[in-house]
Amino acid sequence: MDRQYLKKALARYAVMGLVVAAVLVLGSGRWDWTRAWLYVALTVSAQAVVGVVVERVSPGLLAERARFPKDSEWWDKVLAPVVAAVGPLAMWGTAAWEARRAWPLGIPWMWSLMGISLCVVSMVFAAWAMVSNRFFASTVRIQTERGHMVVDGGPYRYVRHPGYAGALAFTLATPLALGSWWALWPAVFTVVALVVRTGLEDRLLQARLDGYAEYAGRVRNRLVPWVW
Repeated sequence: MDRQYLKKALARYAVMGLVVAAVLVLGSGRWDWTRAWLYVALTVSAQAVVGVVVERVSPGLLAERARFPKDSEWWDKVLAPVVAAVGPLAMWGTAAWEARRAWPLGIPWMWSLMGISLCVVSMVFAAWAMVSNRFFASTVRIQTERGHMVVDGGPYRYVRHPGYAGALAFTLATPLALGSWWALWPAVFTVVALVVRTGLEDRLLQARLDGYAEYAGRVRNRLVPWVW
């Protein structure tokens, strides 16, 4: 385990938490927005724990995920930032805007607690995918230099893209966690981008990764069991 790199990764998670807190709290002007503080604290803490586990189980994966290789697929150079940055920022900004103009927020506290819990569970599920798949890169490409092969253990026994399944659940849970109905609009936009990315990546893997077509024949669900 590269402790030096892990420290850098944890520092990035902390900075990201500060950014999210700034968007939510400063954007809304509400220092008493308890749901926002809970959301930031729990998700950043979960991310830190996941980072430690992933680096221990699959050394070097965090470093690989921090890269943005030039041979990433051209369409993923557009979709990856939408899913990872543009969509979440739009959700947080919209939730902050609603909190500023329509306080108190309309979503009941019980729903927000369910949303926060789902955020954490979805991060754990995505982490399961990461520790099960040492090729779990942040951009879509065939990792020839790393001996890319099909992974069918862990959550990959149930869906072909469990990392995206976790991201989908996290995205839809975020507006509930923050108590914002309006944030559902950018959440839906992000989910659409995520579904398109899943379909394109699946098509690429079936065409270019040895054994993936046979794997797809065994595991029929791409993203959501019994749906798609």
